[in-house]
Amino acid sequence: MTMMNDLSQAEIDALLAGAGGGDSSDNNSSGGGDAPAPEPEGEDYSGLLSDLEKDALGEIGNISMGSAATTLSTLLGHKVNITTPSVSVAPMNVIQQHYPLPYLVVEVAYTVGIDGNNVFAIQATDAAVIADLMMGGDGTHPDTELNEIHMSAVGEAMNQMMGAVATSLSTMFSKKIDISPPKVNLVDFGKEDFAMSDSTEPMVRASFRMEVDGLIDSEIMQILSIDVAKEMVEALMGGGEEESAPAPAAPAQQSAPPPQQPAPAAPAAPPPQQGYPPQGYAPPPPGYGYGGNSMQPNVVTNMPVSPAQFTPLSVEPVQINEANIGLILDVPLQVTVELGRTKKTIKEILDLAAGSIVELDKLAGEPVEIQVNGHFLAKGEVVVIDENFGVRITEIATPAERAAHLQ
Repeated sequence: MTMMNDLSQAEIDALLAGAGGGDSSDNNSSGGGDAPAPEPEGEDYSGLLSDLEKDALGEIGNISMGSAATTLSTLLGHKVNITTPSVSVAPMNVIQQHYPLPYLVVEVAYTVGIDGNNVFAIQATDAAVIADLMMGGDGTHPDTELNEIHMSAVGEAMNQMMGAVATSLSTMFSKKIDISPPKVNLVDFGKEDFAMSDSTEPMVRASFRMEVDGLIDSEIMQILSIDVAKEMVEALMGGGEEESAPAPAAPAQQSAPPPQQPAPAAPAAPPPQQGYPPQGYAPPPPGYGYGGNSMQPNVVTNMPVSPAQFTPLSVEPVQINEANIGLILDVPLQVTVELGRTKKTIKEILDLAAGSIVELDKLAGEPVEIQVNGHFLAKGEVVVIDENFGVRITEIATPAERAAHLQ
């Protein structure tokens, strides 16, 4: 307070103005560090992929990673959501500068259908949660140190996910896509160099947001080479155009006949009024005649026709040869008692847990069906014999009932 009293108002105003200018310059200089990191894409790489190609890659990633999310949900026992990606282009060293964190890098090589590799990068902390869930934990207190067992568990999860991705790509591209087993490595992007080829070569980065049932809300990256990305886009958008391109070229190669040559199709058919074929005209096959319609077949008339007669089917029981039945009496058969059936959607099946009740289509007290080798044989009621379930047969199915169940 004493110092403020020694300063004049002009000096105070000058100090305030200087402080404001300093704050402004400080904010501008520090904004690059505090603000969100820009997309790792510069002007030098903006022309490598068009907006249409980026949209196509985003759609490919959206569909394929949707299948991967379903597979991961089944493996982890938790709902997994992976959003539509944002696609950008930058060298690997620039990508590492924007994401200086430890990542679990999963590298997959395409063996059939696509020539190249596919790299997925998951933050080490998220990989620890996935490993804990894969090993039977609840994911709330994962081991931060990823050992070989943890990395093997995450590798198996990624193997299943990439298998689902390959299946989705096969459906989208209408050709077989296959992959090799994944290679899993732990890389600190802030300290170690990781490059699929040259670290200065532009790469395509697709960034997904992954959420795992309140345990993970983070970002995963898919990294592709430009050639692989363009091959995927071409397979999705340009496959049909390449196949149809040679079609219009065929008529172009077969140029029209010279003007002095008459069209060959004009004198092929005889005039309707003519009663004989012209010279050089090939006669039609037997059974066809000349006239107004040269392709009209001759119709045979006055042919005796009688309705078909069949011997009535016998309803008598089939006679069994008792002499040969003994040869198969010791053949074991599988006897099954079916309490009932029901239909559920995949979502309802995945929601089943311990204690869930599945309602069947059979009423309480209604006879159960007894099947032998999967075929309906009889009806019965459930009983308990010495702490074991049993079935008392109440009715043997007739041959007509058995035939109805076979249909």
